[in-house]
Amino acid sequence: MERRPIGKTEILVSPVALGCWPIAGMTSPGVNDKDSLATLGACQALGINFLDTAYSYGTQGESERLIAQAVGSQREEFVIATKGGLHWTPDRQMLKDGRPATLRRECEESLARLDTDYVDLLYLHAPDPEVPVAESAGELARLLEEGKTRSVGASNLSLEQLGEFAAACPLSAYQPPYNMIQRDIETDILPWCRERNVSVMVYWPLMKGLLAGKLARDHQFSPTDSRNKYSQFKGEEWEKNQALVDELREIAAESGHTVAQLVVNWTIHQPGITAALCGAKRLEQLEDNAGALGWELSAAQCEGIADALERRGKPTEMKAV
Repeated sequence: MERRPIGKTEILVSPVALGCWPIAGMTSPGVNDKDSLATLGACQALGINFLDTAYSYGTQGESERLIAQAVGSQREEFVIATKGGLHWTPDRQMLKDGRPATLRRECEESLARLDTDYVDLLYLHAPDPEVPVAESAGELARLLEEGKTRSVGASNLSLEQLGEFAAACPLSAYQPPYNMIQRDIETDILPWCRERNVSVMVYWPLMKGLLAGKLARDHQFSPTDSRNKYSQFKGEEWEKNQALVDELREIAAESGHTVAQLVVNWTIHQPGITAALCGAKRLEQLEDNAGALGWELSAAQCEGIADALERRGKPTEMKAV
């Protein structure tokens, strides 16, 4: 089983992580504890030892509580990452709060929910516009010194903010969105992280399901589906993305893997990428994600993907519309 270090630490993780947002049940339909626990329980046998969650994954910490239940006495077999600095208001609005006191309180609550004395990786989930990044980082550095976490990371920061964070706290990991279509970090943040041996743990490797190859051209999203607000799921961008997926489907068939496995495998073999965070709420989804492990694309397949991406062209920004 391949394992990669987090930054300069000796903490080793699988290149595919289980993203534990879906099991919180807030945006994914059909979530239930039985399926979630079965999914978590199958990770080890499938070669996945890396679980990624957050204080805000569920209004009452549902994701973290399920992880504690599934992991049980096997705590040492898993690398658990969580995040602080975001929480839900009573009316289910997301609030950023990077104040030191809040980060400490949320860390303590996360540890209690996870039924553990420490996490392996603790992120600042997002920068708080009202709090200097260095101030938030300073509190995470203190939590690191106290052994509440074995390493520290940051998510959703700009390059300038990453520099401010790293000056105030040892930075082992960064978590941005990244996939075949969203590749902006390749020009600045990814080289910065590679130069400093900062691991890059990417989310949205399948671009919210678009690159999994299972959404038909005429797919109709429900009115409550969050993907309705993104430009990549509409109009000309949608058509370009579907044309790309058609080409990926042919390459995947040639490789003997699913489109999702092809895309995730490509992702975890890009220079500087340590792990891809792949969400799953059911066992079959986890098994599909795990199928990206243990093999590499051929040179011809990599060239075919590069050609397909060139034909797809530079997309518009993945932003709400």
